[in-house]
Amino acid sequence: MQQASHVPRRPNRNPRRRAAAAFALMSAFTAPLASARAEDAAAEIRGALAQWTADFNAGRTDKVCDLFATEVRADVRGAPERDHTAICDVLVRSLKDETKHYSYAMDIKEVLVFGDVAVVRLVWTLTIMPKDGASIESVEPGMDIFRKQNDGSWRIIRYMAYER
Repeated sequence: MQQASHVPRRPNRNPRRRAAAAFALMSAFTAPLASARAEDAAAEIRGALAQWTADFNAGRTDKVCDLFATEVRADVRGAPERDHTAICDVLVRSLKDETKHYSYAMDIKEVLVFGDVAVVRLVWTLTIMPKDGASIESVEPGMDIFRKQNDGSWRIIRYMAYER
C-alpha cells in the first residue's frame, strides 16, 4: 500500500483576491454599524425638521434660522438664489407680518444618509391666512441637503423648492 503524499498548497499570492476577501470581511462587520449610524442620523434630521416646523408655526423668529448652515444656498421657483441672510430675512419678515399668519406642514418622503451628508425629499405645505380674507395654500415639493456640522448638529446646506 502506497502512502499518499501530502502536497502543500501554495498560499494565495493574488493581491486582488486578498483585497476582495478583506473587503468582504470588513463589510460584513461594518455594514450593520453603518446602517445603525444612518438610521440615527435620519432620526436626528427628522427631529430637526419637526423642531423647525414647530418653531416657525409658533412664530419664533429667534429660532427659524437655526436649521440652516451659514453656507446655505436655496433655489425656490420664481425667486433669485438665496444665501443665509436672504433666507432668514424672508422668514423673519414673514413671521413679523401682522396682516397675515403663516404656517407650514411637512411630509417627508425619504431621508438618505451618506456619511456626513444627507438628502431629504419632502413636500412642504405653506398656509397663508390673511387677517381679512381667505387662506391661501401652497404645496412645495423640494429637496434639502444636510451636512453634519462640527458641533454634531445637522443643518441644511442646499435646498430646492418648487410650488406645484
